[in-house]
Amino acid sequence: MADAPFFIEPLAAAHDRSRFVSGSNALDRYLREQASQDMRRRIATCFVALSTESAEVVGFYTLAATSVPLDALAPEVSRKFPRYPVVPAALLGRLAIAQNQQGRGLGAALLADALLRAARAELAAFALIVDAKDEAAQRFYEHFGFALLPGEVRRLMLPMSTALRLLGRKPL
Repeated sequence: MADAPFFIEPLAAAHDRSRFVSGSNALDRYLREQASQDMRRRIATCFVALSTESAEVVGFYTLAATSVPLDALAPEVSRKFPRYPVVPAALLGRLAIAQNQQGRGLGAALLADALLRAARAELAAFALIVDAKDEAAQRFYEHFGFALLPGEVRRLMLPMSTALRLLGRKPL
């Protein structure tokens, strides 16, 4: 992505978040008021997409550790695991794109970046989990291969091995 109109890096104090508007007040407020605190407390890591021209924040996502109860997985998936009560996963907690950048593929790029970072992490994660905030977000994730966890309304999962294959990478 050397010619991309943005670059992605961890959120830092120098990033001006005050003008970020995604169309979701909750996500905008999170970036402005909560993301730094979550990073300091080691609850989540926030990554921002910055415009290569202006260094303006044009998108962000968060990653955190989570787990999934083994019995919450589909039987064809759970039978591949030892009988541990939970399996480790990475949580894509939030993802937002600035309104003036929506529809340009930045959401897909941030999702791919999140998947690659989670796959490269030194902690094990079987899958990337997301909690879609609405039907549009659910369709976005389903477009990239995420599937609803059995019995869940908007919690979706994409196994890391599947994600890496889709991204043209060999599973680690």
